[in-house]
Amino acid sequence: MAREPQLKELVDSFNEWSAQPAGEWYGQEAAMTNNLHPYYSLFSPIKVNRLTIKNRIVMAPMGNINMAEETGRPAPMMLEYFFERAKGGAGLLTTGLVPISHGLDATVTELGELSYFPRLDRTRTVLSGWRDLAQGVHAYGSRIFVQLTAGLGRVGNPECLVHQKKFPQSASLNPNYYIPDIPSLRMSDRKLGKIIKNAGQDAATAKAMGIDGVYLHGHEGYLIDQMTNPAFNRRKLGKYADWQRFGLDMVREIRERTGKHYPIMYRIDLSLALEESYSDEILDSTYLRKFRGGRTIAQTLEYIENLIAAGVDLIDVDLGCYDNWWLPHPPGTMPAGCFVDIAQITKEHLKRKGIKGNSGAEVPIVAVGKLGYPDLAERALREEKCDMVMLGRPLLADPEWPKKAYAGNTLDILPCIGCQEACVNEFVEGGHPQCAVNPRTSFEYQFPKKPAAAEQPKKIAVVGAGPAGIMCAHVALQRGHQVTLFEKTGQVGGRLNAGSVARVKFDVGNYLKYLNRTVEKDIAAGLEFRPNTAVTTADLAGFDTAVIAVGTDDSVPPIPQADDANCVHAVELFKNPQLIGDAKRVVVLGGGVVGTEVAQWLSYEHGVPEITVVEMMNHFMKGACTANRGHLIHSLRANGVQLLNAAAAKEITADGVNISRNTHKNVPDPYNVWSPVLPDNVKNPLEKKVGDEYVSEFLPADLVVFATGGRPQDQLYFAALDEKVVPEVHNIGDSFAGGRIWEAVKAGYRLGLVL
Repeated sequence: MAREPQLKELVDSFNEWSAQPAGEWYGQEAAMTNNLHPYYSLFSPIKVNRLTIKNRIVMAPMGNINMAEETGRPAPMMLEYFFERAKGGAGLLTTGLVPISHGLDATVTELGELSYFPRLDRTRTVLSGWRDLAQGVHAYGSRIFVQLTAGLGRVGNPECLVHQKKFPQSASLNPNYYIPDIPSLRMSDRKLGKIIKNAGQDAATAKAMGIDGVYLHGHEGYLIDQMTNPAFNRRKLGKYADWQRFGLDMVREIRERTGKHYPIMYRIDLSLALEESYSDEILDSTYLRKFRGGRTIAQTLEYIENLIAAGVDLIDVDLGCYDNWWLPHPPGTMPAGCFVDIAQITKEHLKRKGIKGNSGAEVPIVAVGKLGYPDLAERALREEKCDMVMLGRPLLADPEWPKKAYAGNTLDILPCIGCQEACVNEFVEGGHPQCAVNPRTSFEYQFPKKPAAAEQPKKIAVVGAGPAGIMCAHVALQRGHQVTLFEKTGQVGGRLNAGSVARVKFDVGNYLKYLNRTVEKDIAAGLEFRPNTAVTTADLAGFDTAVIAVGTDDSVPPIPQADDANCVHAVELFKNPQLIGDAKRVVVLGGGVVGTEVAQWLSYEHGVPEITVVEMMNHFMKGACTANRGHLIHSLRANGVQLLNAAAAKEITADGVNISRNTHKNVPDPYNVWSPVLPDNVKNPLEKKVGDEYVSEFLPADLVVFATGGRPQDQLYFAALDEKVVPEVHNIGDSFAGGRIWEAVKAGYRLGLVL
């Protein structure tokens, strides 16, 4: 199949946008403005089949992994999580995926027939949780749909082969996503027929439990998508050799079991965009060659027509799959409103052809993809590019996004920063969804919105006005303590000031503005703020409690360095871009998040023609969310940035860097973003051993940038402990252990609750 030019241009723009002139809305940065308030379109009601939804805001289906009991019954964590978003004003909530293929797809079931997913199908013991969920959501005027998935198939955890002696399964013989050397076997027509029957039964059960509709998980390369996309479904025999039939049969079965007017929603990718994401060289030399020939846009639109004819009432459309995971999970580096064009293509096609749903009305189209900015969402609706907007991570960050937008209080919205560390990466690593900037997300059942008043108010010193210090001071002040917040510089936000400089970090910039407003409001509420104050232990005398949250010092590795070498730390470079000078050749030492971000910034925003990033480990950005990692590395490759992994700097000279690099044949391809880096606790039994074949190389450079992390500034903490200048002292944030915003915010919040 030839690449589709319209789609190729859009996909490429996700890499290139930060190098282009600033635009007014989607495709560029977005902010928490309220220029279009009042938001008449966003807060107008809409009908889906016969169901009236109070506004156009849909909460996205973010997997409720490990939020239910192991039997599948929704637990208090899951219930209160949804109730909080219903209270916040979203018109339609959707659950995360609920498998209907236990016993058929081995990747969805744990040992002992338990599950890390919610279930509707186990026994009657799970049903009470769903009734409680529906009734609670309805109490706040919202509706809720349950998302049903046929299974994970080739994108499921291949550990089922070890623990259950069962292979993953798929539409055809396909490589497993996590370990491509493990095959996913062709699922039989009999099993597929059973899944369709299960879909009808679970939909009927959902209706009986008071759930307002069902939502089919037909995108991103999960099992429904594997069956309904010729990239994955290469069957030659049997009824499901027709790639549309599995999805259509499922819709018909649900319609048969639930009646004409029970809402059915379907999530679909307009294209996998694999051939638009990767070059022929990559496609031909990897397992991706099997996935050529995916659905064209025209084929997907025809399939959507048939889905509507079969009974679908609501469609949301995105792009991509696991093998280009940054598309269906757009990270912070993607532009705002990235898939509005995709929704518009679908909406205009159905309108042009006069396609109506089974209720006789046009089927609403939901736009997805970084729409958590009220003006942006409103404009998409006013310009009739979509009928509803879907918010996922923005509602994790601030459940009251709808209420605040309705009232015009957009500056009070706590913005998502696009890091995906707590919401996505956490459950990939074995946890459950949370939020980097909202420490109550998933803990609503445990922490009330308003913290309890302190039994005995204290005089508290918080040292350091980064995310950890601000959060701790804010919570302690709410509880009635007398709080003084010290900051060595004249700015709040700590390293966020450097970390929000690049255009692709506009979401972090929004968060930094939010923190500044938080401090301003807290000052008005009684917080004493002392900027430009370097605290010593003597300054802590007279306080009941001291909280040290002073961050890190820039770390520079002990590499021999010539006196006239032109070196700078990444943080300093972000703060002082003039230090780039007229550099044409830059070597970045360190291939973690900061190293790749500074390389992207130098390449796209400053046009540095030759950039090399050197990383000691076998993988760049190890530990980062797969989507964020994938998009950054993909964009670096697109702009010709050289990535050298398994390499270490040995000497920095006046005109470059001497390195030692492992060239063994099994050193991983540093540009591989179509396969994930497995967590350390998951062993790949088929992984090839990396030998030692080191060679020395010289990298010419006009500028060397250190992106080698930081060292915790814990000296003040230990000095305060030693001198016993204050009865109680704590150390949090990066000064405890250099980490991420998520850990800093959580520590500040939890400590503030118990002081």
